[in-house]
Amino acid sequence: SFSSRRLDANHINYVPPNCFNGLVSLRHLWLDDNSLTEIPVQAFRSLPALQAMTLALNKIHYIPDYAFGNLSSLVVLHLHNNRIYSLGKKCFDGLHSLETLDLNYNSLDEFPTAIRTLTNLKELGFHSNNIKSIPERAFVGNPSLITIRFYDNPIQLVGKSAFQHLPELRTLTLNGASQITEFPDLTGTTSLESLTLTGAQITSLPKSACDQLPNLQVLDLSYNLLEDLPCFTACKKLQKIDLHHNEIGEIKADTFRQLAALRSLDLAWNKIKIIHPNAFSSLPSLIKLDVSSNLLSSFPVTGLHGLTHLKLTGNHALQSLISSENFPELKVMEMPYAYQCCAFGACESHYKISSQWNKDENSSIDDFHRKDAGLLQIQDERDFEDFFLDFEEDLKAHHSVQCSPSPGPFKPCDHLFGSWLIRIGVWTIVGLTFTCNALVSATVFRSPLYMSSIKLLISLIAIVNVLMGLASGVLAGVDASTFGSFAQYGAQWESGIGCQITGLLSIFASEASIFLLTLAALERAFSVKHATKFETKSSIASVKIAIFFCFMLALIIAVIPLLTGSEYGVSPLCLPLPFGEPTAMGYMVALVLLNSLCFLVMTIAYTKLYCTLEKGELDNIWDCSMVKHIALLLFTNCILYCPVAFLSFSSLLNLTFISPEVIKSILLVIVPLPACLNPLLYILFNPHFKEDLGSLRKQTLLWRRSKHASLISVNSEDIEKQSCDSTQALVTFTSASISYDMPTSNSLMPSSYQMTESCDLSSVAFVPCR
Repeated sequence: SFSSRRLDANHINYVPPNCFNGLVSLRHLWLDDNSLTEIPVQAFRSLPALQAMTLALNKIHYIPDYAFGNLSSLVVLHLHNNRIYSLGKKCFDGLHSLETLDLNYNSLDEFPTAIRTLTNLKELGFHSNNIKSIPERAFVGNPSLITIRFYDNPIQLVGKSAFQHLPELRTLTLNGASQITEFPDLTGTTSLESLTLTGAQITSLPKSACDQLPNLQVLDLSYNLLEDLPCFTACKKLQKIDLHHNEIGEIKADTFRQLAALRSLDLAWNKIKIIHPNAFSSLPSLIKLDVSSNLLSSFPVTGLHGLTHLKLTGNHALQSLISSENFPELKVMEMPYAYQCCAFGACESHYKISSQWNKDENSSIDDFHRKDAGLLQIQDERDFEDFFLDFEEDLKAHHSVQCSPSPGPFKPCDHLFGSWLIRIGVWTIVGLTFTCNALVSATVFRSPLYMSSIKLLISLIAIVNVLMGLASGVLAGVDASTFGSFAQYGAQWESGIGCQITGLLSIFASEASIFLLTLAALERAFSVKHATKFETKSSIASVKIAIFFCFMLALIIAVIPLLTGSEYGVSPLCLPLPFGEPTAMGYMVALVLLNSLCFLVMTIAYTKLYCTLEKGELDNIWDCSMVKHIALLLFTNCILYCPVAFLSFSSLLNLTFISPEVIKSILLVIVPLPACLNPLLYILFNPHFKEDLGSLRKQTLLWRRSKHASLISVNSEDIEKQSCDSTQALVTFTSASISYDMPTSNSLMPSSYQMTESCDLSSVAFVPCR
């Protein structure tokens, strides 16, 4: 005689009525993974001793009445992964010993009321079907039920008394019942230890919920719409509470009072603004607390001395530092800001954070999608012991606090700049930027000489360079004012409006400078080609329109981070970093590509310009100094931009050989360096600066002399000389207007140009290319 028979995976589509005759001692029968379309009722009538049978993974679509009528000894029946859409009302009659019934992964449209005859049923599974409702008193004939699994059904209605009077029920799991709005009445179901009702629309819990569940150890009500919580004091055996992804706004003093056995509490992804100072004061066993992604601005520490796992990340309003003295046992923590890890000995260090959080975070979501019925074993008492032993073993392996996010060069604990070399460099750049650009702007705008379009562009570049210097100066000021204690102010600084404005100014100034330089290069190239036509009113108006578009484009680019997640606050440097979030990396790469295109256009324009000069058109260049100056600016800015471009593309390609310290140095020193070099090159090498400065000095002397002359009387000779001097200033202005980018042909020279000879004055000298 046989005690078991394996007939699985044989493509069997028919079982003869008498095939099991004589196997009266057969206890286990495997017919799974075949092609059966119906229950072989007649064949099973000769198996009175059968205790376990699986018909899973077949094509059965209907179970008729009395299908297992003679299997009175059957204890386990697996019918999962079939196509069953209907059950006869008496299909399970005769299964007096059945304890486990698996109907998972079928096509049932209605609740299987035929189970009411299974008085000894202990484990029932019918998840992943199409059942839309569970009727009142659904399990009235199953008082021995210990576990029910029916998640992943489109359940819209659950009778309020559906789960009443199930004194042996230990586990109740209902996931994905999106239409449930009320908490079920569990009167008489006093042995329940694990209750999971996730993915529903329950908005409140009855105040008597814990009175009905005195033995509850695990409560999972995640992914609901809970707004208020009752007092859980009566659930004295609770060890784990999951309430993440709800609408909870406040934790009161008595919500979790006297839950001496509670070890894990998950309140993540809610809208909690207030936690009472004593909300956790009576939880002596609590070792894991997750209140991440809420709206907290303060966090109570009373009663949390035994905490080993703490998660506060995502509470962006929680910016104050938390003292490590309040958490002597803490081993793993996640904070909103890296600066808050400084108090736990994590200064400038990089830790590998425990994967315990990730495992817990994914557990509830994974439960939605499990396809194997055997994988959904809800933890019993022994599982709970193993679960918490894993915590303890993990803690023994680590002796220091693992804090995330870790501080580093971009999240410093003590000093924003980090080194004196960077600090001195930034202050030097700021000083030179303000001084040199102010000097350039003053000489151009205040000079009595004619201001051509190229000088207008030079002066505007100087103005935007001042904005870059201002942004760097703000960072230098923050570094100085928080010297040695930056962690106390880091979170407030990088999330405040000051950091946003600083980042906006920096990006706007950088982009506007590049766009204006591109326009200047194109203007020089065009002026050389059309030397006799360029300085007309219409062409100057075109340049001014182009300048307007340059500023508008730079402003739009600078505003984009504010509209896409406030990327300026990703670091205290107030700049979108070339690593981290995909949006920030994409923004930086797009910025680098755009700027590289500008440099390419400038290079091509000047290459064509010099090629033209080599062909014998040297005589058309009347202002060689400006052509050379723009070429020098192009070369300098392009060289200085190469490290920034390299950083962005290396981050895109995941090249990690560049240390964060080097990246920080480039962002603080190299990026603003053109703002001080551009005016310095103009002051040192461009003859126009000396001319403008001399004219400005003469104008100042004239102004002082005329002021003095108005106070005292002068003789006629002095008056005549003063008149001549005034004529000099006027003629010099007119002379410069004509000589700029235009040939000195007599036909184009107005009579005012020759007036300089009457006062023995010389016009402005421009050096031609030779």
